[in-house]
Amino acid sequence: MFLEKAYIHATIYGPSDKTRKILCKNPENAYNYAYYIEKEPHEQTRKVVCKNFKFAYLYAKNIDKCPRDDTRDAACQNPEFAYKYAENVDKCFRRDTRETACKSPHYGWLYAKNIDKKSRRDTRNAACQDSYYAFLYARYVDKKPRNDTRKVACQDPRMAYLYAKNIDKCPRNDTRRGAYENPEWAYNYMKNIDKCFHQKTWEVTKNTEYEKVYNYFLNQIEKRKII
Repeated sequence: MFLEKAYIHATIYGPSDKTRKILCKNPENAYNYAYYIEKEPHEQTRKVVCKNFKFAYLYAKNIDKCPRDDTRDAACQNPEFAYKYAENVDKCFRRDTRETACKSPHYGWLYAKNIDKKSRRDTRNAACQDSYYAFLYARYVDKKPRNDTRKVACQDPRMAYLYAKNIDKCPRNDTRRGAYENPEWAYNYMKNIDKCFHQKTWEVTKNTEYEKVYNYFLNQIEKRKII
């Protein structure tokens, strides 16, 4: 019996050992059989879906509707689905799901924000593999500046500027240095953080499209002083 015929037969006549065996050749088909035909868990379908992290997670969420070691172990082969398993199936933190999530800066910071709901060295270290997530971690998890998150954020001009503006909330040589790697963020740093002329930000914007607005902003400052 071919796959399509087996699926049609199961749809009409209900599940059977024969159609289940035919359709349980890969995780996706096994999941679909359990979800659409049997509408309940079965050892055979679960065993097959656990060969794939995505369908193991979906099986736990939509069919078992509870956590199990086998589906969790399968989901923990991938940071995204380890995080989703923790969020939507376990609905709590665990060392194994956190450890896998921390293999990705994105899911490391999400785990800290939405599941642990507090800062930890391991999730922070994961986030600090990327400037953007180091900034997000500092702003939404630590909720304060730290040398390690700042150092990583400063590897990207935009993140250096945003770190200074939203977390430090004051100018610093290191965030300014990070921002002036790019004329746009050097100008924004001068305008919104230094709020005054600085030789380095001027040098970066000079002879670029930002030179004119840089000068205009400084002229406005001088006019206000005179008034």
